[in-house]
Amino acid sequence: MRAMTYDRYGDPDVLQLRDLPTPKVGPGQILVRVSRASVNPVDWKVMAGGLDAMMDAHFPVVPGWDVAGAVEQAGPDTPEFTPGDRVAAYGRKMVVSGGTFAEYVTLPAEFATTIPDGVGDDAAAALPLTGLTAKRSIEALDLTAGHTVLIHAAAGGVGYLAAQLALRQGATVIGTASEASAGKLRDLGVAPVAYGAGLAERVREIAPDGVDAVADYAGDVLETTLALLKDGGRHVSITDPSVAERGGRWIWVRPDAAGLAELLRLVDAGELRVDIDRTFGLGEVAEAFRVSQAGEAKGKLVIDVTR
Repeated sequence: MRAMTYDRYGDPDVLQLRDLPTPKVGPGQILVRVSRASVNPVDWKVMAGGLDAMMDAHFPVVPGWDVAGAVEQAGPDTPEFTPGDRVAAYGRKMVVSGGTFAEYVTLPAEFATTIPDGVGDDAAAALPLTGLTAKRSIEALDLTAGHTVLIHAAAGGVGYLAAQLALRQGATVIGTASEASAGKLRDLGVAPVAYGAGLAERVREIAPDGVDAVADYAGDVLETTLALLKDGGRHVSITDPSVAERGGRWIWVRPDAAGLAELLRLVDAGELRVDIDRTFGLGEVAEAFRVSQAGEAKGKLVIDVTR
């Protein structure tokens, strides 16, 4: 199979497109013929060695954790899937190794869920990591109607989905974004505010008494979060583990097939938008990583593994 790989930690220059053996399929696993994958910042951070203290890497590594495709083969004791089933998954494994930027990937069956007929492969592949992270963090905030939530980086991959999920809970959503991204937040019903110096004052113009909850998808905003949070308010971050020392919760999402199935159902029903910027071929993963690193993406970056 064709696969994008790296055999040492580094920048996108270490990536190589090569032929690898098709993965074996063991009990409780499925072999997925990959149609689409998507880029998340964690992919190039892992490639740079950012998780080496936490997770072993088995070189050559195939990066990528998001996937949409079709079941090619089901291993023993996987009655829930048959060849040809369209599936999506957040495919993070216990080691950094056989990822989704390849023509085939083997996954534990419990990671995967079927894709509704009305959801395309691009959206299905763009959703798993960002969608599950958004879902887990918004659930941790326990929002209800009448709450006001501040979302840092509300126009980003996770924030854009989290804003929609918070609105579904009846919350008023204030979202930080650049001026260029403010319009797409307004289209959702989010009140956009420019990030940077003076952020707290701009938020208080909308919520004079502060906010009930804060979701941080940007980083380096803890003091602003605490300055705006009401007494007893809740806050989470996916970028800053120190929030746990200040009464918050650090979110690290795990594979969750049931949660992904719910998100895909919302996409199928037109109740959740997946924002896709552009699509790259399998041989263009290095360029996709550079776009992500530079912060140039205006939505999710999808990898079309079929080209």
